[in-house]
Formats: sequence, C-alpha cells, structure tokens
Amino acid sequence: MPSAVLLSIAIHAALFFLAGMLVVFTVVKKKEIEFEPPKAVERPKMKLKKPKVKVKKTSKPKQAKHILAKVKPANMPEIQLPELGGMGGEGLGEGIVGGFDMMPDLSEPTLFGSSQSIGNDLIGSFYDFKRDRSGRNIPFSFDAYINTIKKFVQSGWKTSKLARFYQSPKKLYATCIMVPPVLSPRAPEAFGEPDTPGYLWVAHYKGQLVHKEDITFRFWGMGDSILIVRVDGKVVLNASWGDQKITTTPRWQTSSPDSFKYYYGHNTATVGDWIALEAGVPLDMEILIGESRGGMFVSMLSVEVEGVEYEEGPQGNPILPMFKTATPSLDLIETIHADLVPGEVSITNGPVFCDFDTSGVVSAKEEVLPEPPVFADTLENEIRIWTLADGKSVEAEFTTVIGGKVVLKDTGGKIRKVPLDRFSDGDRVFVELAQPPKFNIDFSKKSKQHIYEEGIFYRGFLPDRLDYVFSARLKQTSAGAYNHELKVEFFAIGEEIDGDNYILFDRQESRFTPNKENNRSHEFSGKTVKVLEEVPFVQKRGSKYGGYLVVVMDERGVIVDVGSSHKWLPGIVGKLRVLPVGKHFDKTGSRVLPPCPEPVGVY
Repeated sequence: MPSAVLLSIAIHAALFFLAGMLVVFTVVKKKEIEFEPPKAVERPKMKLKKPKVKVKKTSKPKQAKHILAKVKPANMPEIQLPELGGMGGEGLGEGIVGGFDMMPDLSEPTLFGSSQSIGNDLIGSFYDFKRDRSGRNIPFSFDAYINTIKKFVQSGWKTSKLARFYQSPKKLYATCIMVPPVLSPRAPEAFGEPDTPGYLWVAHYKGQLVHKEDITFRFWGMGDSILIVRVDGKVVLNASWGDQKITTTPRWQTSSPDSFKYYYGHNTATVGDWIALEAGVPLDMEILIGESRGGMFVSMLSVEVEGVEYEEGPQGNPILPMFKTATPSLDLIETIHADLVPGEVSITNGPVFCDFDTSGVVSAKEEVLPEPPVFADTLENEIRIWTLADGKSVEAEFTTVIGGKVVLKDTGGKIRKVPLDRFSDGDRVFVELAQPPKFNIDFSKKSKQHIYEEGIFYRGFLPDRLDYVFSARLKQTSAGAYNHELKVEFFAIGEEIDGDNYILFDRQESRFTPNKENNRSHEFSGKTVKVLEEVPFVQKRGSKYGGYLVVVMDERGVIVDVGSSHKWLPGIVGKLRVLPVGKHFDKTGSRVLPPCPEPVGVY
C-alpha cells in the first residue's frame, strides 16, 4: 500500500509538471507572435565619449560639513533684518551702501516710518486695544489701557502681554522718533489702518543702538500720551504725559534739573539717563509710543551728547538734534518740518546711531534736471531744408497749407506754394505735425468728505478731510483729421492754508489719437488725493485745492495746446514733471520746504 500511494503521487506530480510546462510555453509562444515588434529603424549612431572626470564610487555627499561652518561667532548680538531685494552679498556695511541693484523706494515716508527698510531701522508694530486679535471690536477703557501698558513694561516688554489685541499686518521702519503735534488718526493711517479711530493704540518699535565711535549721551523726549525708551533691558526715559506715566519696576524718575523746562510741541520735555556706548558694540533698543484718549499726539525724541555745546533756541533751550539711525532724506526732512516748530529740535545735525555710512542709502533720489518745454508757437519761424520728391531742396520756413499746397517763405522773403505730394515722406509728416488740432480742455474735481470717528474722551480734535479725484477731458474743436498720437498730462495743484507755497497734488498722463471712433475726445482721471485741513490748537493748518495745468503734446514732445488755471503754470511744466507728487514748490517751480507751525507753549 505505501508503495502504491507513493507511486500514485509521483505519477500525478509528473502529469501536473508536464501540463504546466505546456501551458507556459504555449502562452509565451502566443505572446511572442501576437506582440512581435516592427523592425527597428536604422539610425546613425553617435560615439559617446566617456567623461574624463574621475569619480570615486564610494564618495558620498557630506551635507553637514558643507552647511554648518565650525567658526566661532563674532562678539555681537543678533540683528534681525527684514528681507531686502537687491542686497549685495558683501556683508552689512558694503552690501547696503554699495550693493543695491535698485535703491529702496523711500519717496513717501511718514512721521511713523517708511514701508521700506534700509537695514538699520527700528521696526514698528501697531496694536489697537479696541479690537481683539481677530479684529473684532471689544469694550476697553482708559484705565484698562494704562494697566495693560504697565503690565507690558513690568514684564520686561514681553509682546505676549499684547498678543490678545489686534496687530496690524503692516510694519513700518523708522530711522527716527520725531512726531511733532499732529492729530492722533495720523498714526493708524500710517500703519495701513485708516478706519481705526485714533485712541487706545500703541506702536512698539524694536531695533539696535550702535555708534561707530565711543559716545556718551542721553535722550530728551516728550510724549502725548506714551513715550518710553528701553536700552539693553533698562528703561532710560519715560516721557509720557503727566498722569499717564507708566509705573516701571523699579519706578523710573528723571534726575536732571533740565527736565520740564523747555517745550517740545505743547508740553515740556523730560531728560533721560546717561548712556555710554562702546564703538561698534550694539545694544538692544525698544521704544513704546501710544495714544490713550485721542486728540493730539506727540512723540519727540532728541539726543544730548556729553560735552557738546548747542545753539540756543527761542526758549533759552539747547537746540538738540533728533535721535536718528540714518541720515535723513530730503523727503523725511520735509515730512517732519511741516509740523515742527522752529528752534525746538534740529532735524539734520548731531550723531547718526549706525556703524556704517547711511548717507548713500537714504538720501533723496538724485535730482533730475528738467528738460525745457518746447511750445508749438516757438517753431513757427524755424528755417529748415525741405526735400522734394525729385531730389531738389529748398531752404524756407513753413507758413500754412492752402488747397493742398504748402506755403513756404524762403530766406529772401519770397512766398512759394508747393503741392504737398511733391515733398518727401519726412516733410509731409512735418506738415501734418505743424497743423495740430485745437481742443476744448476741461479740468474737473470730484470730492468726498471723509468722516473720522471721534475719541471717547476728547471731542472736536478731528481734521476735515476731502478725498479728491481729478480728471481732464479734451474735445477737438478744430476741423480736419489728425492721424498722430497725442500725449496729455495734467497736474493738480494745491495751496497751503498757512503759507504762500503750492503742492503738487497729482500728476497723470494718457495717450490717444483723435478719430471718429472716440468722437475726437478723450478723458482720464487720477488717483484719490487726501486733502486735510485741521486746527490742532488755535492755528488753522493744512491745504486746499489751488488749480490745474493740462498740456497736450505731439509725438515730438512739442506742446501743441494748454489749459491752465494760472498763467505762470505752463512756464514751469518741465519742473513739475520731475517734482515728486505731494511736495511743495513756489511760482518758479523750485522745490521748497512746507511752512512750519507757530509755537504752542508759552516761551
């Protein structure tokens, strides 16, 4: 029995094996027949050369050693710099001054900082205590505002104490803290929060304090409501408004007899502690400014260097330089000058707290010399050489076109009439350009009043603001077709309420060719222009609409038509083309400083 069983198993196994082999070979054979590929196309073969670089098969990339350099770090604290496009790779000093492919746009600085960084500024963050971190309105009071700042200061300036409040996503980069008396809504507007009422807010600035030489100095400051300065973890100045001085730990008090003697804006300045800086050794610096009740806001910070004698101001005060981490640009100087009482603080003098030269970084853009405008009537008596189709030429001046003939006046005074089709192509274009169309030029302004929300404590300290949109409209009044493109520019002009100079509110340009499709007319508008009028105390300040200039130019750049509110404006059009929008100028077109306010304190 066992032998029979084994024999049976062996026979069945052999049968299964033979059957499997038959199936496999059959499938494979069918597969080869069914999917037989076509004959390969003969193509020229390229002889490949082996690379001559010797590579070790056992070599492996050593990532850690390439990324982490075992170098002892320099003896200086970390400096957190914002990202800067176009920064050179030669280090901070050379990279910032000489390594920009494109200079940062610093043409529109505010009193609270610029939207562009130069790498040596104080980075400002704006907090609104009237909203939670998600932006929803929350009930808040003056006492809660003071207590919150007190906890922030006593915690060692931990921003976690402010984390529950709304923080604007926009950062500002300040190279100085010099905000003369202005209405408090200016701060949230500068931080991109124009609809935020100007009370119960703070701005926290962080940066580093460094000087290229050993220096001993102290801050002078005035804040309404909050101005506190902290250097190397220690409060060195608390110049907040009287009853709003924040209790520090330990409580900071001025030790200088010069405190509360001289006015900065509408209150007296506080003098801080002496600070000794070693050359090139930076110290962490933080500044807190804020407004509690609304109304007026001030944050003025100046520097007194030990052993330096200063010019005396109208109060008998030393005219100290403002604190700055960079050489101020002309744009920044004008921005501060507009609200600063003369003789209180110097904008340009004094030390620059930086260990490299910033004059090439933040200086105003290189002045562009304007090209003198060319008016069409100045070309009327121009003698030129006319070339006829047959190659002959004549020297004469263009007079007019009558009945398809060009009327010329040669050098001897003789009048000649030549059919237009006998001239060269270039001369025919000249004749067409010499007969530009005339337009009816209209300039219009649309205004909308902006309503500010008043503070809950002080009322009546709000500016009057009109948001203007200017536009120009042209309608051809002369007969005949004109098949050349025209360029149109308009300049909207403002006037100072308390001065005798002017402001370039807006400048726009457009191009069109008058034809039947556009009804030989053209209209274009500019951006919204905010025009403020305010009475901070007793002096009315601000600007108002003052006039316009519209110029029409042909493809050569020749002015062929003008519309203007003042006779002297067309004569300075070249200067208006290079003047930055928002800047002040006089009747000669020269850029000038805005007028200053009158003193508020009792001198």
